[in-house]
Amino acid sequence: MDVYAVSRRSPNPALLPASKADDAALPVHYVQCDVLDPEDASAKLSSLTDVTHIFYVAWANRTVEAENRAVNVTMLRNILAAVVPSVPNLRHVCLQTGRKHYLGPLEALGKVPAHEPPFNEDLPRLPVPNFYYDQEDVLFDELSKREGGMTWGPLRWPGSQITWDGFSDASDADLIAEQQIWAAVDRYARNEAFNCSNGDVFKWKHLWAALAEQFGVEAVGFQEDAERFTLEEAMRGKEALWADIVAEHDLVPTKLDEVGNWWFADVVLGAPMELLDSMNKSKEHGFFGFRNTVTSFNSWIEKMKAFKIVP
Repeated sequence: MDVYAVSRRSPNPALLPASKADDAALPVHYVQCDVLDPEDASAKLSSLTDVTHIFYVAWANRTVEAENRAVNVTMLRNILAAVVPSVPNLRHVCLQTGRKHYLGPLEALGKVPAHEPPFNEDLPRLPVPNFYYDQEDVLFDELSKREGGMTWGPLRWPGSQITWDGFSDASDADLIAEQQIWAAVDRYARNEAFNCSNGDVFKWKHLWAALAEQFGVEAVGFQEDAERFTLEEAMRGKEALWADIVAEHDLVPTKLDEVGNWWFADVVLGAPMELLDSMNKSKEHGFFGFRNTVTSFNSWIEKMKAFKIVP
């Protein structure tokens, strides 16, 4: 069995997992491909005729939803058009989306009524353009052309976090992978949409000090009378400073915008409401995966340190 990892950029060897004794039994082939280009996608992906499962986790960000819809739908359509007709043994496609499925696009937040939390997978689509909906439609349309044997499993990515005093939940990347594999092979998970979050809740005011301790800095919590700022503004113009930090600590060469998505962090940390998912449906269908969110944050920070991504 082979695994194909497709990305626009070639992988940074320094960031790849260390090899294991059983790697030869499960080789990973990296395919550098611009899936926004239909010709490139067809040339590089149509030959992968032994594919049985597709896990689609790509996302291209644009400033307005109309552009988001165009680029993200095009990428998915190009992949499906290149791969699906060539793979007679295709059994499962996992489309990973996110919490905007329940809230609407960022530009519509506060302008259209959103669903109230906790969010469950049976909630209807909001009456607003959303590239998540478009992607689902493209996927359903493509798979409807095949006869039998197919299952789909959109996975809502609950990447948002709320403000200082509110409850939040999060999703550990390993747990997401664990659930996606479960949904791909468990017959009780066929043709279903599933949320995926760690299974607990937390408050940022309780987590903040633990995160600060990881980097040896002081934790300063929410202060009502303090001047407001955004991470995007705070990080603007700090590229040279980050380069100095990389050199000083002998880190893997990266650019500042490669280690942090500042504008998105601003959106999720400044959300005006508590955003919590329900994992009941997953449990009812047999998935009982769980992560302690505080432990998860600490674990991933330690891994980033071990891979010399952050000091």
